Amino acid sequence: QVNLVESGGGLVQAGGSLRLSCAASGGSLGTNTMGWFRQTPGKDREFVAASSGGNTYYSDSVKGRFTLSRDNAKNTIYLQMNNLKPEDTAVYYCAASREVETNPDKFETWGLGTQVYVSA
Repeated sequence: QVNLVESGGGLVQAGGSLRLSCAASGGSLGTNTMGWFRQTPGKDREFVAASSGGNTYYSDSVKGRFTLSRDNAKNTIYLQMNNLKPEDTAVYYCAASREVETNPDKFETWGLGTQVYVSA
């Protein structure tokens, strides 16, 4: 069972940048689809980005501002977030799926999340 641990969240002003990391332990990222999701209180978990089979997918709300990368040798994925907006404020989660998916219900393994707060 792979364990995922996110880091890199924090407080940033609008227009700033953050880089989130998600380190996997207890197993290899292998060919899993790796994704980033976010959630704010009272709302469903929202797809942000995913990487699978050399392809990367982004939600429309982050396309052009966020970049997902993965380093399988380090068992780590990253989310570079640029030009952050207050509406990006959320808890960010990384997750793994055996399928090529962007639906959070199809991801089997989740980290505990890291808080990102973007001030206006």
